[in-house]
Amino acid sequence: MIGRATAGFSAWAERWTTVPVDRVANIIVGQFWLLMALSLGFGGVVLIAPDRAAAQTLGAIGATFSMLVLMARGVLFCRDLRVRALERDLMFLTGHDDAPCFTTDGGGRIGFRNAAALRRFGGGEKTALLATLQDYFASPASVLFRLQARARTSGAAHEDLASRHGVGRLGVQRIGRDRFLWRLEETLRDDGDGRGADGIGLPMLVANKAGVVLFANGALRRLLGERPRHLQSVLGPGAMQSGREVTIGTTSGPLRARVTELAGTGDRREIYLLPTAPDEPGDASPTDFENVPVALLKFGTDGQLSVANRAAREALGLDPQLRPSFHEMFEGLGRPVQDWLSDVAHKRIPASAEVLHLRGPEAGLFFQIGLRRIDDGGRSMVLAVLNDATALKTLEAQFAQSQKMQAIGQLAGGIAHDFNNLLTAISGHCDLLLLRHDRTDPEYADLVQIHQNANRAASLVRQLLAFSRKQTLKPQRLDLQEVLSDLTHLLNRLVGEKISLRLNHAVDLGAIRADRRQLEQVVMNLVVNARDAMPEGGTIRIETEALTIAEDLRRDRVSVPPGKYAVIRVIDTGCGIAADKLPHIFEPFFTTKRVGEGTGLGLSTAYGIVKQSGGYIFVDSEVGRGTIFRLYFPISTEVAAPEVPETFARKIAPRAQGGVVLLVEDEAPVRAFASRALRLRGFTVLEADCAEAALKVLEDAQLEVDVFVTDVVMPGQDGPSWVREALKRRPNVRTIFVSGYAEDHLSATQAGIPNSVFLPKPFSLTDLTELVQRQLG
Repeated sequence: MIGRATAGFSAWAERWTTVPVDRVANIIVGQFWLLMALSLGFGGVVLIAPDRAAAQTLGAIGATFSMLVLMARGVLFCRDLRVRALERDLMFLTGHDDAPCFTTDGGGRIGFRNAAALRRFGGGEKTALLATLQDYFASPASVLFRLQARARTSGAAHEDLASRHGVGRLGVQRIGRDRFLWRLEETLRDDGDGRGADGIGLPMLVANKAGVVLFANGALRRLLGERPRHLQSVLGPGAMQSGREVTIGTTSGPLRARVTELAGTGDRREIYLLPTAPDEPGDASPTDFENVPVALLKFGTDGQLSVANRAAREALGLDPQLRPSFHEMFEGLGRPVQDWLSDVAHKRIPASAEVLHLRGPEAGLFFQIGLRRIDDGGRSMVLAVLNDATALKTLEAQFAQSQKMQAIGQLAGGIAHDFNNLLTAISGHCDLLLLRHDRTDPEYADLVQIHQNANRAASLVRQLLAFSRKQTLKPQRLDLQEVLSDLTHLLNRLVGEKISLRLNHAVDLGAIRADRRQLEQVVMNLVVNARDAMPEGGTIRIETEALTIAEDLRRDRVSVPPGKYAVIRVIDTGCGIAADKLPHIFEPFFTTKRVGEGTGLGLSTAYGIVKQSGGYIFVDSEVGRGTIFRLYFPISTEVAAPEVPETFARKIAPRAQGGVVLLVEDEAPVRAFASRALRLRGFTVLEADCAEAALKVLEDAQLEVDVFVTDVVMPGQDGPSWVREALKRRPNVRTIFVSGYAEDHLSATQAGIPNSVFLPKPFSLTDLTELVQRQLG
């Protein structure tokens, strides 16, 4: 009986510890003595109560306070048991994991960390994960919040991060209602145990203060033929001194080497063995400084190069006869590199490593350079150990570039949204004014100019949306031969008389799926750029090709998956693009033209349209010989749908007059224009400036509404949310969503709303009224 009762209480506590009642329990237990005093007080009053009913009431109150305290303590006790059991399981699962692991609650407070986390980040002085990872990578607060939010909804999340330690992956899993397990994998790191040096050719080991070898890299194990157990078995008896020459017994005979020590973390000692150079006495081994497969250089304390081995000369492109100084070879530290070398040479700072940029003709290379002070035959020298870090710096640059492009895309999308609202109000009120003026009025020409320039501004906004890939596309099945042939007449007018335009089509070119108007815009942008690159005249060729890719095509950090593609090539014989400018041509506002000759949005617009259409765009160029743009579009497998003539489509959508329209728009100028436009067409218009006001209007059950016209993004409830709620009581009302954002911003939500259509901003008076009439029809 007692066992069943205990099990029942545990199950009850288990259920209640998964809800926020544990917070209430914390409060109750925090007031333990107050509640116990109240309980005893009521118990004492029972003894002097004047009648039996009062005594029972006071006794029940006192017993209630006592039960509250006992139940709260039981809840917290069971929660603590669960947490300790969870931590035991995590210790079993992650205790020996090489990657640092943490558990946190919803507020980011650390509850458990494995041995790797303790070694990597220290003990419990930092109780919050944000404080622990504060210096590991950029913007840790936003990264942790983003990952935890995704894990809370989907169960797990991870991101690849670039840090000053290399490239790492931070992952998180939800392991409870408000509990998370974090794991940090570091791709390039050296956390003090020396294992980051396992891939280099320089023999090294890590030992503790007692001389026990904790780690020996692959080069040393191959040299000795085994893994050493103790420092004396490698260096012989006697105290180990940095800079001393020793004789090492190797599998191929004795080897003279110079010992260099670097202080590690804790009580660890990193020891490197440098085979002596041929010109140093006592060296008879073919494995010498010159032939070590690691780039090594020796500098004097003044920074002048003394000697460089073969690997260093090949990596840096050094002439064996030259002896440049350290600052003539490297840069990019943020302070004079000569000062860094001098600080290491005079022991003002410990030996350290930095990533520096190589000067000279090979200026695109980066090296991680470790400097250590050594004693070379009684002279103080600085030894530089070089590792190629170009790939790492390239990855960092790509990451920074992707972050920049993402930020610019978000900015462009936000600006386009706000401008679309402004342009809707400007062009809409201009339409209203044009209704009251005919061609004979003096103001008519001015109004037409306003309307035309508003349309030009709308075209610029579409370019911004194309770059940010947030424009509304209307993809359809296209025959490229037909599209390009129809476009040839316009292109011939664009290129002028000095330039010849040739169009070559491939046979059996499949159909693609794209927005025809936007595809024409891409081709026109490329042809105009080709024309501007040939001021003296030339030939522009537009070619198509049917291409089948059998395996992934990797190019320009992009992987094109296997499949059938239609390729468009735009080829010119113009001035070409310089190699240093080629990686930037798709960036917005970047142009190779002179000031005033280009906006820098043409290629970024083309890039956005192609990417949004599911295609790929690449460029090859050589200065003085011309440029080739290649566009890859996947072949569409859809069956062509029969086209409905527009005249017939208009016949089946009668222009019904009358009807009640509920207009919901938070932008007052847009709302004013839309309501006036609809009233002019005979509709009854009810206005609301937000979703809550719209739902308030619909509370009148006697009110009949035929069409909802609503903005998508508004303060408070958004458009789809309030429409979905309104349709529960008015299921037959049709809906028109309007927005300055692209339709894909809405498409996932709109799919669940019946009888709804989308109208992008800016829209004209005719666009709005005809769509409302069509919905009524």
